[in-house]
Amino acid sequence: MLSTVYSSGIMGIDGFEVTVECNMQDKIPCFEIVGLPDAAVKEAEKRIQAALENSGFFFPDTAIVINLAPADMKKEGSTYDLALLTSIIHCGGIIKKSIDFEDKCFIGELSMSGSVRAVRGVLSMTLSAKDRGRKEIFVPYDNAKEASVVSGIKVYPVHNIKELIDHLNGKTLISPVEFDQSVFERQRDCQRMDFSDVKGQQKAKRALEIAAAGNHNVLLIGPPGTGKSMLAKRLPSILPKITFDEAVETTKIHSVSGILPESSLIVERPFRSPHHTMSAAALAGGGRIPMPGEISLAHNGILFLDELPEFNKTATEVLRQPLEDGNITITRAAGHFTFPSTFMLVCAMNPCKCGYYGHPTKKCTCKQEDIKKYISKISGPLIDRIDIQLEVSSLSYNELSDTRPAESSAEIRKRVDAARERAVERFKYDKTYDGKPVYSNADMTTSLIRKYCILDNDAHALLKNAFDKMGMSARGYDRVLRVALTIADLDNSDRIQVKHIAEAIQLRSLDRKYFS
Repeated sequence: MLSTVYSSGIMGIDGFEVTVECNMQDKIPCFEIVGLPDAAVKEAEKRIQAALENSGFFFPDTAIVINLAPADMKKEGSTYDLALLTSIIHCGGIIKKSIDFEDKCFIGELSMSGSVRAVRGVLSMTLSAKDRGRKEIFVPYDNAKEASVVSGIKVYPVHNIKELIDHLNGKTLISPVEFDQSVFERQRDCQRMDFSDVKGQQKAKRALEIAAAGNHNVLLIGPPGTGKSMLAKRLPSILPKITFDEAVETTKIHSVSGILPESSLIVERPFRSPHHTMSAAALAGGGRIPMPGEISLAHNGILFLDELPEFNKTATEVLRQPLEDGNITITRAAGHFTFPSTFMLVCAMNPCKCGYYGHPTKKCTCKQEDIKKYISKISGPLIDRIDIQLEVSSLSYNELSDTRPAESSAEIRKRVDAARERAVERFKYDKTYDGKPVYSNADMTTSLIRKYCILDNDAHALLKNAFDKMGMSARGYDRVLRVALTIADLDNSDRIQVKHIAEAIQLRSLDRKYFS
């Protein structure tokens, strides 16, 4: 007898459908899986046999051959266990022969006790199953909330195979899980860190507000203890709240990587802060079958690189292409894998090895050549891609002892949201070179900069003077205009004025001091 059941696998961060065809014949007992299975898939025989026997059922004593289609695509992992089991018990008569599996999909790993264990990438696989017209999906109980995010497909949480068999035979039905949108809204509104915790640093707060309003990359330079990391960690609290579509896209990446939290959906913008000892592959993604790296895990959020010069230069150079394109493509023998990587880059660093170069009271112990060597660890092209560069100074006693409440993140976010709304309205008919819509000023191409960055004569004169004196590159020139437009948006101005250009230039003035 032949039984056909549907499952799903993962390739990159996207799911693909796998058809499980089980052929059972009354011959000498054997078990074989074909269709490019890896070792974990082949070992499913032992898990299925033990799971059935420990659940009170018998493993068919016949010749069993299972094909996983498409047969030319590598099948990896234990994701297919539940589908393999279902096809076997259907052929073996443990469940009704009349069951139609055309609209059903099965995902999950089996334990020898018969329970169903969670697997990675369930959200991506559920989306794939829905796209292929499946109406029902059976997933491990621990993955059910994640799968329920997808509308238009019934999600059945399975604890163990006895529960699944009873449901398929119509004895005891499993209740489908439904996604509660209100829970997502409530969780999204919870703030953990707030800018009101930060004393002083008004210039830094203003710079981060501009960065959030235009989605600009930021570099903070200053001695130890000035609050660079503290400021960076609070930046997500003033970014626009993550939308449902962004949350689904971000959750896919985290689910495939196996780091999805207990909640079914990522409810706040990611904040990734990798250690400076990480490799280029860990940052970009890699492996024989590539997995997302830190730049993709930071998609729709922030990638924070603390102590930037301490990072391996090979690793930081990986950032250059994703910062421009919003995605990264990794090529392996198995194929091309493209991961989304639209993130805000926030970097922090000391001005020198000891950390006190330019400090008003503490003496720097570094030699001038050592300072240059330390700074030179950061390449010019990477610095060129950072729109805002800010020197964070030490706080005075009066600033630290000030008991007056500082402005909250909620108040700053209101201005950020208003500026973002202006940008969205401005760009609603525009698209980038690859056909993607433009949502923020940082996304503007050169043609859009020429179209929307309108300067008066005084602003032109100021920018020309700064361009000549600072030795700006063409990219640096464009980035000053992007930041100036964001400042104009925060000022609710339709034109870029002299004061907007002046502030934007000040936010790139460290080019000359540190990186010339």
